[in-house]
Amino acid sequence: MASTTRTTSPAPFRSTAEIPRRTVEPLPSAGDTVTGRIPLQRPAPSVPGDRFRPSAFSGEAVPFRVTAFREGHDSIGVHLRLFSPDGRESLHRLTPLNDGFDRWSVLIAPLAEGVWRFRYEAFGDDFATWQHAAAIKIAAGVDVALMREAGAVLLSRAAADKTRPAAERRILDKAVARLRDAAADAVDALAVVRSADLANIFADRPVQSLVTVGDEHELLVERERAGVGAWYEFFPRSEGAERLPDGTVRSGTFVTARDRLPAVAAMGFDVLYLPPIHPIGRTHRKGPNNTLTAGPGDPGSPWAIGGPEGGHDAVHPDLGTLEDFRGFLAAASEAGLEVALDLALQASPDHPWVAEHPEWFTTLPDGSIAYAENPPKKYQDIYPVNFDNDPAGIRAEVLRVVRHWIAQGVRIFRVDNPHTKPLQFWEWLIATIADETPGVVFLAEAFTRPAPMQGLAMAGFQQSYSYFTWRNTKEELEEFLTSVAHDTADFMRPNLFVNTPDILTEYLQYGGRPAYKIRAAIAATAGASYGVYAGFELVENVARPGSEENIDNEKYEYKFRDWADAEARGESLAPFLARLNEIRRAHPALRQLRNLSFHWSDDDAMVVFSKHLPAALAADGAADTILVVVNVDPHSARETTVHLDTSVWGVAPGDEYEVEDLLTGSVWTWNDHNYVRLDAFVEPVHILHVKERR
Repeated sequence: MASTTRTTSPAPFRSTAEIPRRTVEPLPSAGDTVTGRIPLQRPAPSVPGDRFRPSAFSGEAVPFRVTAFREGHDSIGVHLRLFSPDGRESLHRLTPLNDGFDRWSVLIAPLAEGVWRFRYEAFGDDFATWQHAAAIKIAAGVDVALMREAGAVLLSRAAADKTRPAAERRILDKAVARLRDAAADAVDALAVVRSADLANIFADRPVQSLVTVGDEHELLVERERAGVGAWYEFFPRSEGAERLPDGTVRSGTFVTARDRLPAVAAMGFDVLYLPPIHPIGRTHRKGPNNTLTAGPGDPGSPWAIGGPEGGHDAVHPDLGTLEDFRGFLAAASEAGLEVALDLALQASPDHPWVAEHPEWFTTLPDGSIAYAENPPKKYQDIYPVNFDNDPAGIRAEVLRVVRHWIAQGVRIFRVDNPHTKPLQFWEWLIATIADETPGVVFLAEAFTRPAPMQGLAMAGFQQSYSYFTWRNTKEELEEFLTSVAHDTADFMRPNLFVNTPDILTEYLQYGGRPAYKIRAAIAATAGASYGVYAGFELVENVARPGSEENIDNEKYEYKFRDWADAEARGESLAPFLARLNEIRRAHPALRQLRNLSFHWSDDDAMVVFSKHLPAALAADGAADTILVVVNVDPHSARETTVHLDTSVWGVAPGDEYEVEDLLTGSVWTWNDHNYVRLDAFVEPVHILHVKERR
């Protein structure tokens, strides 16, 4: 197609429907009416309330949608006029969704980071209106002469436009002559009406009337890592820790933790997340399994931040120095890993803030400072910050801390419990950092109610933990994943963490190795971002009685793991995780969020979904389609028939095509309805690449 940009540089987007850009004069203002001549409603992408910008990540296939309709039966068309951050303008034709709700859509993959502007323009599609009426009336012998002359007038009008290419005008002139040829019969006239050449001409450049221009909107496009990535969490103090002859433990350090980086990179992870690396308080320090009594060698919870050695801007002396941390960042980068640092805005009783700024905490009537609680959990070793006593002072201090770690090279922050802090604080902090250092990513650890979770996303968090951890059945997964892929995707990007130090669900506790494979496979393929906590590959599934936490929780003690022994005995899931991440990297459809489509199976434990990326939106110009069939019952073998809507990836109903299982290498010929058997104890999931039609 002809270029729509103002320069010869590559277009800052990929599109399925780019058309030549041109200026069309809109109708005069309707005065005091809100509605234009052709109504334009519910523009998307959007954020509820329209107070915040919707967002996307670079290369994300974004459905631009709007509701447009007019009175009567005349046809309309809709365009999207798009302006890149550097001001380049492009025009895109929308197509109706045919859902009965007058929704129109076009897929665009913005590439350039920054704020994009867009607006919708509706118009009377005069050619489509005539074509529809003429096809019916001429075939029925009704008003034939009238319809032929109306078409000739319309096509003459288009041919008179000297800005159209000469080849197009010649086709139009021939069509006019044929319609006005007295010797031509109804068959000849219908050939003009149904001409593919004419349809293509007017699809690219319609004859417009009643042009209506909608309001302008904005879309924030962020770097790809804001929406795409495989995360791995580990505690540096456990990596290289040694048990000494006297029974005490020598902590791992940033230097010894480097030895684990090649293994994490070899599994294909993109982001390494570190729990807090700061000094840990001694007052009310927790012992093993969250007990209230800590021994002299117990390291305490990293989230009880602050001690005589410093606070949020310091590193724990057991881990090394700030220089050692920068060396760790460099080693991670060399291995292809970005490091995410925990941002936990709370303090141990020993934090310098407590002595220097007691007003930053909540004082109870008895004069004591309130510690953190999340009933039934109690955190006597942590004081939550009170953001209302000195908001200006707290803002200045947190901004200083975040700038400090950015200066060390950190570009990703996993934020602990952001829903327990004021939303306006996060809106301010994230916007301030974005202005100073574009590309910094904030992940909200917001296991909370929908309103605050979504509010944090609207206010600027690039990613969020989600309810995925507790959605295990077919019905639960279909409802949840449909919601995050479509209902809230304009502003909230879920990171489908499978487990955390705090969360070991009953599904994982009792589902064994199959449950771990099932959850990892769904997370890695259904979401653009997902994560696991160290030990997942060893199927660590023994819980502390009465809880959803691992027994001997690493939050409160060092963890000694023999990675090599587990792999040697074939018990590690590291090869499985590596293959999942290899598949993700090879298939761009899996690095998208909004392209998820569910299909059907006859078994209530068999989940079936696809992810499709059209060729026009793929960086390599090749369409990519992945089908996932997973048995979510980790205790059985299941067999069923799966029923697929193949039109999702452009295969006509009934046509055959080839699929390759990317986990086993098996190849089958499939169609709309296919028999599947999945044994949870052998291989509980098919990840199928749709290869070709037969």
